[in-house]
Amino acid sequence: MKKILEVGTHLVIDGYSEDPELLGNVELVRRFLDECPDRMNMTKVLPPYVFRYGEEGEKAGISGIVIIAESHISIHTFPKQRYLNVDVFSCKPFDIEEAKRYIVDYFKISDYQHQVLDRGVEYPKNLGFGMPLVLEERLGVLEKMVHT
Repeated sequence: MKKILEVGTHLVIDGYSEDPELLGNVELVRRFLDECPDRMNMTKVLPPYVFRYGEEGEKAGISGIVIIAESHISIHTFPKQRYLNVDVFSCKPFDIEEAKRYIVDYFKISDYQHQVLDRGVEYPKNLGFGMPLVLEERLGVLEKMVHT
C-alpha cells in the first residue's frame, strides 16, 4: 500500500505589541479570529471561541480559536507583558506573507519572530520510501526559485 504524504502549513508568530489595551480586548481578539479566515480564503466552520483567563497578573490574558475547514487559527495574549502568539494552521495553501502582514498590522506588533512548519499526517518512517518524496519536494522548491 502506497503512503501519501499529506502536508499542512503551520505559521507560528510570537511577538510584542505596541498596544497592550488591544491585547486585553476580548471583542477585538474575537473580531480578528472572525475576519482572519476570510482574509486567508479559508472556510470558517464555527464562530470564534474567545475567553479571558487569569486575574490582573502577568499570566492574565485572552485565548481564542476559530475552527476552519482547513484546520484552525488560534491566539494567546498576555497584555501586561505586551506579548502574544498566533498560530495559523491549514492543509490548504495560503499566502504566508499576507498572513504575517495582517497579524502584525492588526495587533500593532513591533517585534516578532515567526516559523513556518510543514506538517504531515503520515511522514514515512522508512528512509527508502521517504527519499523520493523529499527529493520531489526539493525539486519543486528549486523550480520555484528558478522562476523568481
